[in-house]
Amino acid sequence: MKTGNDKLALKLLTYISLAILTIFLIVKLKVVIGYVLIACVLALVLRPIVKFLNNKLKLNSTLSSIFALLILSSVIAGLISLLIPLVLEQGRNLSLLNINSLNIKLNILFSELNEYLTSFNISLSESILNFENLTKNSVEIIPNILNWIGSVLSSITLGIMSVLFISFFLLKDGIYFEDNIVLLFPKKLKSRIKKSIEAIKNLLSRYFIGLIIQVSILFIIYTASLLIFGIKDAIVIAFICALLNLIPYVGPLIGVFLMIFLSMTSNLGQDFSEVIAPTSFYILIFYTIAQLIDNFISQPYIFSNSVKSHPLEIFIVIISGGLLFGIGGMILAIPTYTSLKVIGKVFFSENDLVKKLTKNI
Repeated sequence: MKTGNDKLALKLLTYISLAILTIFLIVKLKVVIGYVLIACVLALVLRPIVKFLNNKLKLNSTLSSIFALLILSSVIAGLISLLIPLVLEQGRNLSLLNINSLNIKLNILFSELNEYLTSFNISLSESILNFENLTKNSVEIIPNILNWIGSVLSSITLGIMSVLFISFFLLKDGIYFEDNIVLLFPKKLKSRIKKSIEAIKNLLSRYFIGLIIQVSILFIIYTASLLIFGIKDAIVIAFICALLNLIPYVGPLIGVFLMIFLSMTSNLGQDFSEVIAPTSFYILIFYTIAQLIDNFISQPYIFSNSVKSHPLEIFIVIISGGLLFGIGGMILAIPTYTSLKVIGKVFFSENDLVKKLTKNI
């Protein structure tokens, strides 16, 4: 006959085993889970369009879902069509570079930088390759780069098709899926499940609207700063950098390097010390101002009014998502965590930790 301690140990062992199995499945199926989560986000964002087409134009769910996805696809295609001229322009600018002249300037810059750092007892590593060696070695890695690009393009194509396919059925049969989720649980839990789903939808809708506002503010500031200094393709560059900001922590760093690089290439042929360097410096100042506005005004507003989470919570969740699932995990970390908080509040409201974490929801 089992004692109380034996039953407790068996129960604890069962929970631990289930937790390990769940983590194992999540890691193994992280790509599929990522597709589903992205599709859920798109379905949530496109839901108002589907409802409008259903209620105002009296279209059925199938046609409404198709039109909503066509609108999304058109927007994406439009953005790509804006990016292609920018990429071609940058390629043309780089093709016009005088490699020998650039090599001389880089060596001079390297010497000046090395001399400056030596005054602080800091010497640059001799293992740093000069521009000529880098050019020679780059030829050897071109096949690997092309293979990598082909692999990435294949993965992106598969991902887009998978996400659109899942999104279509979530839009078309969203209520059906919600009802089926509810049916998985005992009758006494059905009302709680419905309550959780509605709360999650409301919170995430506010969160994504907040993200749109955040991107719009950054886009306006970036565009204004680039137009002031006469940077070509200012609107496209500003839009790309504003979107990159959606990647927590990493995105802004990529954005600042991209903006400065594209600004410098648009001024190729100008004097470096009189035009390129000052312009890059002022753009960096504007970029920093935009980030300060985002970090101290936009983000606190979004997090306090949507996900209701402390900044430390957000930081830990985003880092954990990045370690487990990469950049995609960082982007989806907050919506996933918010959903888990809602579920915790509904089902474990008596737990002190859950009560503290979800007190503002």
